[in-house]
Amino acid sequence: MSNFTAVSDHIKYMERCFEIAEKGRGQVAPNPLVGSVIVENARPGDPPDSYRDGRKKIIGEGYHQKYGEAHAEVNAIASLPENYDFTNCTLYVNLEPCSHYGKTPPCSDLIVSKKFKTVVVCNLDSNPLVAGKGLEKLRNAGIEVISGILEKEGRELNKRFFTFHEKKRPYIILKWAQTKDGFISKLSIPSDKEENWITSPESKILVHKWRAEEQAILVGTNTVLNDNPELTTRLVEGKDPIRIVIDRELKITSSAKVFANKGQCIVYTEKQKSDFDNIRFRTISFGEGFTQRLLTDLHSLNIQSLIIEGGSQTLNSFITKGLWDEARVFVGDKLFDEGVKAPEFDLSSIESQIIGTDKLYWKQNS
Repeated sequence: MSNFTAVSDHIKYMERCFEIAEKGRGQVAPNPLVGSVIVENARPGDPPDSYRDGRKKIIGEGYHQKYGEAHAEVNAIASLPENYDFTNCTLYVNLEPCSHYGKTPPCSDLIVSKKFKTVVVCNLDSNPLVAGKGLEKLRNAGIEVISGILEKEGRELNKRFFTFHEKKRPYIILKWAQTKDGFISKLSIPSDKEENWITSPESKILVHKWRAEEQAILVGTNTVLNDNPELTTRLVEGKDPIRIVIDRELKITSSAKVFANKGQCIVYTEKQKSDFDNIRFRTISFGEGFTQRLLTDLHSLNIQSLIIEGGSQTLNSFITKGLWDEARVFVGDKLFDEGVKAPEFDLSSIESQIIGTDKLYWKQNS
């Protein structure tokens, strides 16, 4: 087989790993999205038509389905009979197999015990508990290891995981909606909250889908007092994110909707207050350096991704310090004439798409 053919095969099977890894989105954090494919080479005497990919075929697949449960490689191996002979097989996985005991035993040990001929990997694991040790273990066992296949695409798939381990903070998504004339709210909040709503029902459903994909969601005091949001995924199927509220003076009462259900809620404050029910209070110093201290603490709590839906003050505190990875901005079809100004953010050079009656601008922080 030519080297070109071998590389194209690696790309094809790695793309399949990406495809099935996506099935775990919203369920596996703070673990990464991982898919695994087992490919068997043709054996002597096998009829050619029994291998739909020429002289190879996919015989097993698996993905990491839920945090704390079996990893992708384990599920791929488990999809085949217990005593299957893997000596003529290649295992593809988009992230380096783990080499440590965590919630589950090391995947690299299982792969070695099954005597795979070759393992093809997309990305090395940035988690310092792994960081090359998994591949070293495979090589020391005599398994051929090929790495770096679709490396850029793999980092995009797991950008939350890599940001968390390499920058020691969550992956940060800024989200807000503004009117055509640049306001996020009327200055005097109307008693009928619908009057203050800027975007279309289609955009609202999309936002709930995004919430289901991220580990946590953050707002400030004024957003809770003015809008009384639930911050749930009630319009779609999916897990509610951890709700994080910045409430320096503890102005928010226990009747706020953000505290209403049993989902986890974390309040950052300068006051001392004991945890109760589903609410945890974290005492933190505000003022200069607060944003970085907040992110460091969220990292210590193992929160890998964060969508920020706060008001202008909260959003600008992240924008001015460059502490964001994506901005998702809806521009609705309404005019308010006056009100609370939208965050200072240049939308002129960003591509947009139509969602209902709105324009959605989406930018990554380079």
